Amino acid sequence: MLALGILSLAVVAAPAHAQERTRPDSVAADRAAADSAAARTRGAQALQGVRVTVTRDAARSPLELPFAWSRATIDDRPALRRSGVGDLLLGVPGVQVQDRANPSQDPRIAIRGFGARSAFGVRGVRVLRDGIPLTLPDGQTPLDWLDLESVGRVDVIRGTAAALYGNAAGGVIDFRSRAPSARPLAIDARVWDGGGLQRGSVLASGSRRDTSGVVQGGGWLGSVTRTTGDGSRQWSHLDATSAFARALATVAGTRLEVQGTRYDAPRAENTGALTAAELARNPRLPDSLNITRRSRKAVEHAQLSLLAARGDGANTLNASLFVGTRTLDNPLPFAVVAVDRHVAGGSLHGAFRTTRLSWPVRLGGGVDAQRQVDDRLNFENCATLAATAPATALCPKPGNERGSVRLNQQERVGGLGGYVRAEVEAPHRLFASAALRYDRVNFVVRDRFITATNLNDSGERVLSAVSPMLGISWRARPLLSVYANLSTAFETPTITELTNQDNGAAGLNALLDPQRTRTAEVGVQGMLWSRLRADVALFRATVLDELVPFDVPNQPGRRAFRNAGRTSRQGVETNLNASTSVFDVGASHTWSRFAFDTYRVGTANYDGKVIPGIPAHLLQAYITARRAGWFATVDGTASSRVSADDASTVFAAGYAAWNVRAGYTAPRLGHVRLEPTLGIENMFDRRYAGSVVINATRSRYFEPGLPRRLTFVMRIQAE
Repeated sequence: MLALGILSLAVVAAPAHAQERTRPDSVAADRAAADSAAARTRGAQALQGVRVTVTRDAARSPLELPFAWSRATIDDRPALRRSGVGDLLLGVPGVQVQDRANPSQDPRIAIRGFGARSAFGVRGVRVLRDGIPLTLPDGQTPLDWLDLESVGRVDVIRGTAAALYGNAAGGVIDFRSRAPSARPLAIDARVWDGGGLQRGSVLASGSRRDTSGVVQGGGWLGSVTRTTGDGSRQWSHLDATSAFARALATVAGTRLEVQGTRYDAPRAENTGALTAAELARNPRLPDSLNITRRSRKAVEHAQLSLLAARGDGANTLNASLFVGTRTLDNPLPFAVVAVDRHVAGGSLHGAFRTTRLSWPVRLGGGVDAQRQVDDRLNFENCATLAATAPATALCPKPGNERGSVRLNQQERVGGLGGYVRAEVEAPHRLFASAALRYDRVNFVVRDRFITATNLNDSGERVLSAVSPMLGISWRARPLLSVYANLSTAFETPTITELTNQDNGAAGLNALLDPQRTRTAEVGVQGMLWSRLRADVALFRATVLDELVPFDVPNQPGRRAFRNAGRTSRQGVETNLNASTSVFDVGASHTWSRFAFDTYRVGTANYDGKVIPGIPAHLLQAYITARRAGWFATVDGTASSRVSADDASTVFAAGYAAWNVRAGYTAPRLGHVRLEPTLGIENMFDRRYAGSVVINATRSRYFEPGLPRRLTFVMRIQAE
């Protein structure tokens, strides 16, 4: 199967993501032997210059890491749209981004299958920005408020990482902000139009200089993005504004950073999923019930973060604090949901390296704390009633969308975790590491709406786990390493999943347990023949009590969850990419074999059935040509068919979709440079399901991928 994966790369190619053009000072941080070999070629220099902190340790070379890791460097890819996280993560092996073409629903992100069951937001994958968690303590991640224009790169751990990151770490995605310009002031503006949506963004940044003009340890960056339009499907209007700012300074040797985010989306319509017949007839159709009930959401989100770091090289100390608020008005077919959320958290972690022992040793550890408080109200959805309709107990004021109160409760989730990590640098470039983490997640519900017909939903549950990890990496050559690890993941149900019981029982679901994963992984990564970057990983994971979603019968849009007894996952991830002065070309292939080992629901036996939502084969490809300011890119995604239900009776067909973009970087006129780009997405207008609703009711399993659309981007840079 590994040979099949590598052979497939000759047919479909994928965007390069692991190299980064870096400054000589980062190259110098590597070992002298590796540096001398790296200096021989441009490709080697690019690889060695990469430094990562995903180990929650001092910045390290990826060749010393004992697990699969990828980096997407955004600004190295011409004509990148930044229209969704799928643009940023395209081509990362093992990562699947399902764009639902639905502005009310975040894209579904899965890493090795973790997250594929998500009904909304991101689940099973830990998401951060500059180390600050976007993921809530219960494991849910809303991504709508992430400002993509200010993201400079993305680091991805493609495997279970609970030993370092705790709950819901089936994989880790860390979005890293763009660095401020080295000039006093630089502006990067972008206008984007395509598929019924228009987007405009302005990003300004600069650095602090002394009287002689030398850049000091400080800078700033601010970004504002406005998106509006009717979208590619009916009932998919989006009206949203996001803003992000960061300020950096160095005070008495401590690097300080303040970040602020503001997101306001007063209108994001929920176009819904389709039946197979509707998808074949017209993928632009909406779910008619979503229009009748005016399903949509309005969101306001704000967050403020403070980061501090001290130390350099192998000895570091990092701390962070953050607070945030989110208000949500979310009319759904079964109810109008209103949430007022407050979040807060912080972390402290550090590491040091000692050479006083026989072999150098790195030690590290830290603690993370998070808390979310949701005040939740559910109302009857009375959108179908005219103002002249007679009043009823459920809809006492005809003409008002919100009817009588169905639910009024406060939901509190607190997460606390601590970890320790040790690494021994043995002779012959061997690195052996171990980590251990303990997590405790506390769920509390206080019901404020108790009547004769509405039972008391108050309750409390505490879920905890001890998560170990062992790993070893061998730097077989200065530019090639082999690694292996045994790792774990721990994923609790979210507070919503614990409270949504399909049988209508009161309180938190006492039968729904967290899922626990054990993974074994081996891989190789490095440079071949100076310019070719290679990355191959093989893994096998066993999951106990897998969390499985299903639609509640006779309650459209409402989801509940249950545990499968035991599932197994095995896969192979392959990535190759290369760069020359004219061409960038690459490919990734992911082979997955995920199945239920033991899973019974009543009299139904699903043993041996494939886990829904994950294709057996996912291939992605790209080639970019650049010359004399002109550039052109072709990229494609091909997927095998995907099961949409536990019984493997419903499938979304496999597909291949191609995109093409071409543009010109004009010579600078004074302080201004223009870069126009034209593109065609889904060039052959393939009708396919980009995402599936697992175990859906009313046969609405399929969320269409984007139809063919012409896009235009104008980038304006001034400094």
